[in-house]
Amino acid sequence: MATRAPSRAVPWLWLSVAAAVLAIAGSVVGLAWPRPYAGLTPAFWPQAIAQDIANLVVASPLVLVSAALALRGSARAYLLWLGALSFTVYNYVIYTFSIPFGPLFLLWVGVLALCTFALIGGLAEVDRTIAQRFAGPRLLTAVGWVLVVAGVLFALLWLSEDVSALLSGTRPASAAELALPTNPVHVLDLAFFLPAVIGIGVQVLRRRPYAVAVAPVPLVFLLLTGVPILITPAVQAANGLPAGWSVALPIGVFTLVVLGLLVWLLATLRRPRTA
Repeated sequence: MATRAPSRAVPWLWLSVAAAVLAIAGSVVGLAWPRPYAGLTPAFWPQAIAQDIANLVVASPLVLVSAALALRGSARAYLLWLGALSFTVYNYVIYTFSIPFGPLFLLWVGVLALCTFALIGGLAEVDRTIAQRFAGPRLLTAVGWVLVVAGVLFALLWLSEDVSALLSGTRPASAAELALPTNPVHVLDLAFFLPAVIGIGVQVLRRRPYAVAVAPVPLVFLLLTGVPILITPAVQAANGLPAGWSVALPIGVFTLVVLGLLVWLLATLRRPRTA
């Protein structure tokens, strides 16, 4: 008998399929038509293009494939699906709140709404007994510490810029480059996603069943977060802009470490015992 995704999650899986189809359509339009991003600064525009490429090539296909496999009963795919949804929610908050109002606005709102409800519903249906089927206590310890350390380091990085700007009475440099009141990445990370990553990491170290069961979810989120960051310098270089290749090595190494842990963790998921 195979490990199975929760049957009550089926409506949420189908919601995410609709969201992924909309996201793919929006990314194709964003890449083919200059109007949606016409008002962005030279620093913001390459990031938006890189995000569309990441959505089109990695994130949305992962939502579709993992949802399809989860509908067929794969617990591993279900956990990957939740991670891809969390990344999609994160990015479409930025699309809807930070990119000037334009022709793709309602589509972005639709993707955000569908993925948010699917993520909430999907997390509520996680089978806590999955925690008992991950093999290797040392691996779980490594996963917990990676989540905690990554969350703390990113929080300190963002705070170093924000606190410095507060003390000097200026706007953070990253927000000024984007021509935004604040940096939306800092807001989302410091308010929601980094506390969640750190919290799950701490609870994994304590072997709390729900946290262990969802441990792959923040790993997928962190993994996917690295993809557009790695694509952005290539977009900058291809368009004759100064390319920030300096981030490629540290983010690339971090992404590979997270990918290795994710693959290793999911590979240890054993089948449930049958009577």
